[in-house]
Amino acid sequence: MTSLESVSAPTVERGRSRDNPAEAIFLSRRRLNGQGSEKTTWHVEFDLKPSELDYVVDDSFGIYPKNHPALVDQTIALVGANPRRSINDKALRDVLIEDVSLGAPPDNLFQLLSYISGGDRRAKARALANGEDPDGDAATLDVLAVLRKFEGLRPDAEAFVEALDPLQPRLYSISSSPKANPGLVSLTVDTVRYRLGPRDRLGVASTFLGERIMPGEALKVYVQKAHGFRLPADSKTPVIMVGPGTGVAPFRAFVQERQATAAGGPNWLFFGHQRLAHDFFYEKEFEAMRKGGVLTRLSLAWSRDGDQKFYVQDRMREVGAELWRWLAEGAHLYVWGDAKRMAKDVERALVDIVAQWGVRSTEEAVAFVAGLKKAGRYQADVY
Repeated sequence: MTSLESVSAPTVERGRSRDNPAEAIFLSRRRLNGQGSEKTTWHVEFDLKPSELDYVVDDSFGIYPKNHPALVDQTIALVGANPRRSINDKALRDVLIEDVSLGAPPDNLFQLLSYISGGDRRAKARALANGEDPDGDAATLDVLAVLRKFEGLRPDAEAFVEALDPLQPRLYSISSSPKANPGLVSLTVDTVRYRLGPRDRLGVASTFLGERIMPGEALKVYVQKAHGFRLPADSKTPVIMVGPGTGVAPFRAFVQERQATAAGGPNWLFFGHQRLAHDFFYEKEFEAMRKGGVLTRLSLAWSRDGDQKFYVQDRMREVGAELWRWLAEGAHLYVWGDAKRMAKDVERALVDIVAQWGVRSTEEAVAFVAGLKKAGRYQADVY
């Protein structure tokens, strides 16, 4: 009989889990927006050959970012600690850069501050630890803002680190096909940067990839398998892709894959952003694919170029008759992007198109779209 001690958990292959990452080499970044754009979006590439990792479209790529050194230095100054103080055989500064989150403050941090404060500040720290919002600013706080809120308190550096949450990896949809780019993986990343009160707030991973990591540097990564968001098994099946903004990432991979495998099915991409002059991601590449016949149709929507905002769902309605014909001929439709607005608006447009051009009642059109989902012909990867 096998003892419990001899039973071990199955080993996950390196680079196939967030708990067992591999190493990739950062190769390059290039900005996808033109000058004058209100956004900053990057195409970033990594070399997977050292890790021997592989992937398929539409897997996701997890990266372990690092906190901004300037944010870390400000944090250390407010704690009043020596940046070289050893925490578990690692310098405090390196721990704060690589290992812990400096974003939303955990309850443990407020509890720690309550132990070393008194009077009104102790009451306030306890209230925040209990999920209350005594000053109406809890939703805007990060770790640095908390230290400024309780300025003058000096928690022990080791206790401070233990009170923080681990720095989590970030997942991105892969924007390349391994068949077209062996040993390489690319991402399409929007930089997150906004003003809140007296400070600029930075997206940890997006500014790490867009500004701080340098070509040739290694970073921890892993591949997360997709669940159902896949190209049709039959390469002759028509494919309709709706991906505005960075939502185009998996569809760039889809089209590269269809081109590399000489798939016979037609491909239709709906892409949209703010302005044609500044925000047409991968313009030359997609135009070359359109001229070469890989992209059968390329439908574009620019929300800020006219007197009224115009989105991908508006373009879908405009070409509704043709879109219905593709669906009637067995096309698979894919949507990637914002769940709260875009994806809902796209589905509403799809129902309207089915009702109008499929000559159905609204209830029948809703049932038809539900049937597409059940059959795996309508797939949405939303966030």
